[in-house]
Amino acid sequence: MAFSKINRRAKIKRRIRKRITGTSKVPRLTVFRSNKQIYAQLIDDASGVTLASASSYKNKAVENKNKSEQAAVIGKEVAEKALKAGIESVVFDRNGYLYHGRVKSLADSAREGGLKF
Repeated sequence: MAFSKINRRAKIKRRIRKRITGTSKVPRLTVFRSNKQIYAQLIDDASGVTLASASSYKNKAVENKNKSEQAAVIGKEVAEKALKAGIESVVFDRNGYLYHGRVKSLADSAREGGLKF
């Protein structure tokens, strides 16, 4: 059986998602990172709705910045949107990625922006 990065991440993701669920009061902050962009969403798993989102795709605030700096900007942006929607605490879902680099940068800046997790 051939293992790849994608299979490994999917296995880790399933393990994480067994334990983590988001509600309307405490949604799940999930992170997706591609090679060029980073995306963050606040998801209410009980009703299957995205409450707020932010991404670096076509975002003027992140132009001419490196990927970690882009992630920090997106973390602050999603925190602002969450606070505007009346959400103060979230459950962080790293989505199978290591808590390092861009994922850590996004999480730290979301905490600085006022989210509790």
